[in-house]
Amino acid sequence: MQDNILVWLRNDLRLHDHRPLQEALRKARPIMVYCVDPRQFGTTSMGFAKTGVWRSQFLLESLADLRENLKKLGSDLVIRLGKPEEILPALVVETQAIAIHYHEAVGTEEDRVELNVENSVKVDFNGYWGHTLYSPDELPFNLMDLPELFTKFRKLVEKEADVERAIAAPTKLPPLPEGLDPGRLPTLEDLNVPAPTPSSLGVLSFKGGESAAIDRLQTYFWKNDCLKTYKETRNDMLGADYSSKFSPWLAMGCLSPRYVHGEVLRYERERVENESTYWLIFELLWRDYFQFICFKHGAEVFKKTGLLQAWLPWKDDPDRFELWKTGMTGFPLVDANMRELAATGFMSNRGRQNVASFLTKNLGIDWRQGAAYFESILIDYDVCSNWGNWNYSAGVGNDARGFRFFNITKQAKDYDPQGDYVRHWCPELATLPATKIHEPWKLDPAEQKQFAVRLGVDYPNPVVDLFASAAANELAYNGAMGIESPDRSQKPIKRGRN
Repeated sequence: MQDNILVWLRNDLRLHDHRPLQEALRKARPIMVYCVDPRQFGTTSMGFAKTGVWRSQFLLESLADLRENLKKLGSDLVIRLGKPEEILPALVVETQAIAIHYHEAVGTEEDRVELNVENSVKVDFNGYWGHTLYSPDELPFNLMDLPELFTKFRKLVEKEADVERAIAAPTKLPPLPEGLDPGRLPTLEDLNVPAPTPSSLGVLSFKGGESAAIDRLQTYFWKNDCLKTYKETRNDMLGADYSSKFSPWLAMGCLSPRYVHGEVLRYERERVENESTYWLIFELLWRDYFQFICFKHGAEVFKKTGLLQAWLPWKDDPDRFELWKTGMTGFPLVDANMRELAATGFMSNRGRQNVASFLTKNLGIDWRQGAAYFESILIDYDVCSNWGNWNYSAGVGNDARGFRFFNITKQAKDYDPQGDYVRHWCPELATLPATKIHEPWKLDPAEQKQFAVRLGVDYPNPVVDLFASAAANELAYNGAMGIESPDRSQKPIKRGRN
């Protein structure tokens, strides 16, 4: 009788670079199992759906793709609806499994589920690291000694660590044990999640699954040859290929960062090696860093005080938060980005920085509300990157640099100079020329009539004064942090990062 090992899947829905699968295959018959945990489809403490429509659909597509790929290799995906700590012990008994293999995950909820599963089974419980470029044992320091500054971390790992080559996917797998029911793939309706309404305005149709992930990489790197200009285009906001957009597949584990790294190295050998090829790896390093920071600091990442343990006077302002969430702040760049997020589940990195800065530095609203909304709606939500980035944007992260806010108007003129992105998502401003579109509040009555844009009717007036609100929130921030506020009588407030 062949021994069985359960391979418990989490955010690792792929066959390539999957060490738990490879180790199980080396020792016994692997049985790939995914538990659709109802707790992931409830409501958060902030009142948002924990897993929104875009990511829910992406998950189901990823599971369907993995099942098809497993069938091609002779196996199948076992799917169960329920809590892992209840499903896995029953499957251990049913299959007489000798062990459970799984990828470790970072996060307080993830740790709790892991511990619950371990305490509920009486077989070997073997965890592997596989969500980052570098494994903890490959780092030139202990994770609890992780540098608190990204630059120091980057220089150390670039100098002293190597990225392992991605493991190839298996070419054949044994069938599931006779009589084991693979289970039905749930529908959105089963999960009480409404079906998303596709938007024709979206920059890319994100389809879940390893197959779509590999296809996207092949298209972006090799077919469209976009990697060579990544550094120059990555801050754009409109179009399919201004950035790699690998993040949904990386977050769901349909794509391994080490596979991406290997393809970058191949591109450098076969096409070109330049700043752009390095910069994509640089962004993967940022992703690694947030994973390790969350591992080191645990629950501190989610607290109101952030990693700096800073007691800032955050506001609870439901009305203004709703204006921010729905893209009705009166600042076109913010509104366009928030409308894109609501309509597609995606937003550019440049957009995320701007809207986060506006929520925290101009509206002064509790950053955790923004992080929780992003958790709900982002198709590429990753617990570590999301909450780590919001810590940073709010000025309470470990790598924070004091009160730094984005000058939304300058950002709009720098990164959407002709207003094409704003027109795309704010059609009520489509008639405005580039010289007017980013500051519609400056339109006089004659211009409003000329361009058929009535402020306060067709498009909202600004919810705050950009610089006055930032100055007030900076004063509060500096007071809470014990920083002497600079004299603003002689010079204007700092105009934000470029």
